[in-house]
Amino acid sequence: MNLPEIFPAPAKLNLTLLVTGRRADGYHLLQTVFRFIDFADELRIAVRRDGRIERLTDIPGVAVDDDLTVRAARLLQQAAGTRLGADIALEKRLPIGGGLGGGSSDAATVLIALNRLWGLDWPRERLQTLALALGADVPVFIFGASALAGGVGEQLTALELPPAWYVVLVPPVGVATVRIFQDPDLIRNSIPLTIPPFSFVAGRNDLEAVVCRHYPDVAKHLAWLRQYGAARMSGSGACVFAEFGSEAEAREVAGRLPPTMRGIVARGLDRHPMWSMGEIGV
Repeated sequence: MNLPEIFPAPAKLNLTLLVTGRRADGYHLLQTVFRFIDFADELRIAVRRDGRIERLTDIPGVAVDDDLTVRAARLLQQAAGTRLGADIALEKRLPIGGGLGGGSSDAATVLIALNRLWGLDWPRERLQTLALALGADVPVFIFGASALAGGVGEQLTALELPPAWYVVLVPPVGVATVRIFQDPDLIRNSIPLTIPPFSFVAGRNDLEAVVCRHYPDVAKHLAWLRQYGAARMSGSGACVFAEFGSEAEAREVAGRLPPTMRGIVARGLDRHPMWSMGEIGV
């Protein structure tokens, strides 16, 4: 089936990530600064009239019922009470278990796209509320802008960040997030950041030390990148990144990567790319 329309699902970086507590139900309270970058998965989505949600591309190791794109479509279908369905094809570029929010971004893009394709016209806030059921990182991709996030992902405050370029390294491992959050050595009492202004350059990631202990490849990539800047891990890993003031600086560092390491150069985005496509409204 021909699916002509392409919808981007960008990666995110956590410029800082703090674990500020833990709720009675076991969920960790986080505070993080999200920024999108111009490195993305791509989805092609078409409406079906028979109500079926079909995944047209296999993802190794991800069953159909566990796929966040399928789950997102089914969740919106049920919540909206629509009889329409969708064909979904995904070109996967973002690493699975990399801390770049690939699955969450894919899910958010499906919600945003189907909101239009199915003619629902839900406001962004309603989609964000629904998105939280799919994961803590999904709402920010619908929010569509750089943000300070708190709670379990539902508290979002828009931020204006300076232009920046990033070198992002992709260690050859996938991090099991549950394992990291269950580790007894994880910091769980960081003091929350106050309302901006505050420093992003001096940001830190409370999960980093635990991840590096369990995954030496992550520690190795961090050590290499720290030769050139204040590198840190994104999300629960495994990807690590450093910020630079210009594309030339970032590409010069990326050009020094040893052949055993993989990385990309990406520009920081102020808005989700679907914002400029008119898919995300204020």
